[in-house]
Amino acid sequence: MTAEESTPENPGLTYGRVLLKISGEALMGEQNYGIDVDVARGVAEELKAVHELGVQVAVVVGGGNIFRGVSKSAGNMDRSAADYIGMLATVMNAVVLQDALEKVDVNTRVMSAIDIPQLAEPFIRRRAVRHLEKGRIVIFAAGTGNPYFTTDSAAALRALEIRADIILKATKVEGVYNADPMLDSTAVRYDSITYQQVLEQQLKVMDASAISLCMDNSLPIVVFNMRQSGNIMKVVTGEVGVGTRVWMGK
Repeated sequence: MTAEESTPENPGLTYGRVLLKISGEALMGEQNYGIDVDVARGVAEELKAVHELGVQVAVVVGGGNIFRGVSKSAGNMDRSAADYIGMLATVMNAVVLQDALEKVDVNTRVMSAIDIPQLAEPFIRRRAVRHLEKGRIVIFAAGTGNPYFTTDSAAALRALEIRADIILKATKVEGVYNADPMLDSTAVRYDSITYQQVLEQQLKVMDASAISLCMDNSLPIVVFNMRQSGNIMKVVTGEVGVGTRVWMGK
């Protein structure tokens, strides 16, 4: 599906089923650690607006605001143990986001790759698709359930499993740049870029495993600034000039 096409169900929509990848850090707001409930509420409001258009929405949330397996806080811990702790952090964020969504009257399900029945349903692909078809927002937690895989890889995997039209990668900058715009004021933003260019230039869009998975299955990615209100809606409705599109190219 291209950015100019509409979905059969709604001719005004560019994408009928999307997966939003949002980092744990995005939920911190201006804090140095933890969760800013006001930020979570803002994300919920934006997702509600998109959901009310008839878009089926899934979310993969990271856990870096609480614990990251490859961070300094992990110290000399065994990598597998540290990664499992990071997965638990994503479950915490998912439950917070679920609460924020339900407070704005959006039916939501959290599905976890780790069995935590008190907090989330186990991830079952067919059940996830059924939830989406019934108009529920689905939040995927605990990554892939395996150490050594990032939540970027989980986002690519889940998006393919539910047959999403696109991955929306929420960041704190306007898109993909040829250098880090936070460090280099001369950095130039790409309007679009191919998967191959991302890999060759080692651009920090998503990790190489996630990019390769998307490339092998022609799953497009839009990288955009989550901090600018309304950007999710703009991407879903195909507004030109928002973020950077990562795709196979012509």
